[in-house]
Amino acid sequence: MAKVTSKLQVTLPKAIAAAYKIRPGDEIEWLPGGDVIRVVPAARVRRPAQIAERLRLFQQATARQRRRQGAIDRVVPGERGWTREDWYDRGRAR
Repeated sequence: MAKVTSKLQVTLPKAIAAAYKIRPGDEIEWLPGGDVIRVVPAARVRRPAQIAERLRLFQQATARQRRRQGAIDRVVPGERGWTREDWYDRGRAR
């Protein structure tokens, strides 16, 4: 547990600093999140991407998904080297 001083300063517990490799002089980011406050080392804070960058990433992901879906649609049951019945018969004595 840490206390806030009259100058609104907080001392970071040594165990936390060691666990997250925070050293004197490092910057930390205070991120409000509803009823909690997240303290994140500034080097690890991921900035929200700009709208254009987010749209580009979304379009790439959509294209990948369409390629995957197209590959699934092209599979014909008799051409994949096994049948559904092969899976049901595995490990059973005949």
